[in-house]
Amino acid sequence: MSTLATEIDELNAAVRAAAPAQVIATIDAATRRLVEDGLAERALGVGQRVPDFALPDAAGRSVELRRLLGEGPLVVKFYRGAWCPYCNLDLRAWQRHLPEVAALGARFVAISPQSADAALTLAEKHALAFPVLSDRGHGVARRFGIVYTLEESLRPVYAAFGVDLPAYNGDSSFELPVPATYLLDRDGTVAARWLDIDYRERVEPADVLARLRALVEH
Repeated sequence: MSTLATEIDELNAAVRAAAPAQVIATIDAATRRLVEDGLAERALGVGQRVPDFALPDAAGRSVELRRLLGEGPLVVKFYRGAWCPYCNLDLRAWQRHLPEVAALGARFVAISPQSADAALTLAEKHALAFPVLSDRGHGVARRFGIVYTLEESLRPVYAAFGVDLPAYNGDSSFELPVPATYLLDRDGTVAARWLDIDYRERVEPADVLARLRALVEH
């Protein structure tokens, strides 16, 4: 089984080979500024409790956090949207590891600001067997403290790649969630978290599973 890190390295190489150097420089500079902004220090952290929430899944059914936690620990993955190739690699990697999540008595759920229709398309395209939830307006991501506004310098870059964020998200805010993975204990407390401020970096599912296994066996 290939690792997520290997797949991301290959994607990074392909992007850097295809995109103009100035585009890469613009992305790198914006990423540095986002890191320096200190979002990671402000985001929901280990030991804090997640407020209950309910979001629609790809079929329009309401999925409640408390019901998911009633079945065991929960891995919550925030992703940017179906348009992001890094997110697609990330979610497909988790699909491969889903049997391991289930074997530990846990659940996995993915959340993005895109519409339920877009979530359904994503779930069907990649045959995802976990809930893909729609957080329109970033209500839940905002409670986690991981929402930021895409800076002006990147908007034409995204448009050139064919990414129309207002169309995907249904608003003109240009807000996005930082890709983040949260491991929640059954009482909704954050047991561990991984914030990928640089969206081109993602935590390996195996690392999260190791923390989940330790949580379950504690």
